[in-house]
Amino acid sequence: MQTGAPKVARAPARRELLELAGLGAALAWLPGLAAASLAGCRAGHGAGAEELQVDVLVVGGGLGGCAAALAACRGGARVLLAEESTWLGGQLTSQAVPPDEHRAIETHGSSRSWRELRTRVREHYRARWPLSERARAREALNPGEGWVSRLCCEPDAALAALDAMLAPHVAEGRLDVWLGSRPLRAEVERDHVRRVVLQTPGGERAVRARTFVDACEDGSLSSLCGAEHRTGSEARAETGEPHAAERARPLNVQAGTWVMALAHEAGADHRTAAPEGYARWRAFVPELDPPWPGRLLDWTTTHPRTAEPRRLEFSPLPADEPALRPNLWTYRRVRCSTNLDERAVPRDATLVNWPQNDYLLGDVWSLDPLERERHRAGARELSLCLLHWLRSEAPRSDGGAGWPGLVLAPSVAGTPDGLAARPYQRESLRLVTETTLREQDIEPSARAEELGVAPEDAGARPFADAVGVGHYGEIDLHPTIDGDNYRSLGCLPFQLPLGMLIPVRLENLLPAAKNVGSTHITNGVCRLHPVEWVLGEVAGTLAAAALRRGLPARAVRARPAELAQLQRELGAAGVDLAWP
Repeated sequence: MQTGAPKVARAPARRELLELAGLGAALAWLPGLAAASLAGCRAGHGAGAEELQVDVLVVGGGLGGCAAALAACRGGARVLLAEESTWLGGQLTSQAVPPDEHRAIETHGSSRSWRELRTRVREHYRARWPLSERARAREALNPGEGWVSRLCCEPDAALAALDAMLAPHVAEGRLDVWLGSRPLRAEVERDHVRRVVLQTPGGERAVRARTFVDACEDGSLSSLCGAEHRTGSEARAETGEPHAAERARPLNVQAGTWVMALAHEAGADHRTAAPEGYARWRAFVPELDPPWPGRLLDWTTTHPRTAEPRRLEFSPLPADEPALRPNLWTYRRVRCSTNLDERAVPRDATLVNWPQNDYLLGDVWSLDPLERERHRAGARELSLCLLHWLRSEAPRSDGGAGWPGLVLAPSVAGTPDGLAARPYQRESLRLVTETTLREQDIEPSARAEELGVAPEDAGARPFADAVGVGHYGEIDLHPTIDGDNYRSLGCLPFQLPLGMLIPVRLENLLPAAKNVGSTHITNGVCRLHPVEWVLGEVAGTLAAAALRRGLPARAVRARPAELAQLQRELGAAGVDLAWP
């Protein structure tokens, strides 16, 4: 269970997560559990400190890290989950991004535990929100009625659901969760990671483990371990991908975004003086190839498939909603008044993760601390300047300008200022693994050319070592900090090969996030919420299975009988290994 969470909007989640987990009677020991989970951070740190020994150390508490910890505990391992921030859940919670999913997600094309998480989110709303009878009766409740996903929810609801799934393992002693803990150093001997030193709230603490799982948003544990990896975009000669560039560009990573939560008060005027940097951002024209059609703070953007200019629509006014299709206000709306009882109708609220606040001037998850902090400050500034533009200058369909009633919504973001707790990260370093998922494995035209069939008859490449599946409507690449504009390619329902999780050299390090063996292009589908989750679930299942059998993870993949057993374990746990 999560400990040390922020005070803002977190206290209700503590009680809700226990009740959702069936642990209502355990409320009396909540402070003791919090103390126990962080005891290792406060005791024995510093020079000569006693090392902690666990079976599996998972570093990074995003979706992949949480799934890895759950799966490893399910497999009988003793697990420590360390997360740098005070939130678990990564892009779904601290980064405030509702799940990007395919259309069949309610029934298949993911894993049972991912669908359980979604069910728990809906149970959270039914138990804690004044839903209308119509909304309460809807099995596939979409709390915000946003159209990016069939489950647009507030970060706090997702956090409560995640905590509820982890709580039984904490209570039974299989799992410790250390928040505010990041990796500082790693010791590697003969291609084995021996221990990792974490910076915790109580000082440095060394942890030895039999398997180390890197679920960091930036892949920093892999970097500390000296693992072979790539960054940015590969050259076509390296991957053979039709849409790869002629030369490798290590700094060519997708833009990050500092998401903000907005509400709207009709008739109110929340306009203030222009924030710092507004004149610069108001005039900013991205330098991209193909060219961006004008200023970033404008409704005209680049269409990701055609590269032609396209105009986006926006209005927070309910009267405009039927006429504006699509409407950015409803795109990632996470609070919808029509789903609530008429006796208690709060304002609608949306999460702003748009082309207009993609930050293009640098990497907000750079491994260089000074660069990272400088660009994070810039990304926050951009989002606040976007808000000022929306309030004061943004063109309206009626010929007017601005919506003065727009206001940041701290209760939705779960932060004091209404901006997400952390910036949204689309791309990290990627490990060099035994198998690399490439464009020609999943893109319809490339597969059709290889198979000699029409694109509509092509299927994704089958993998004998398949351990999960993924899909999205497109391979979705946002503009990059090195000058690439949007790119959108077709995407077939695909399998995830186990080889994506096996580093070419290190024996006991496994990736469990955006750092798996994908390319810059296929990262566009591997970064999606349910894919990151299933990759983490596979990593945790593999770690526990390898430990039980006394084998390195590489041997589990290399030996047909062991691989088949792992696939059976995943299937029994509800992980889909193939598409119907």
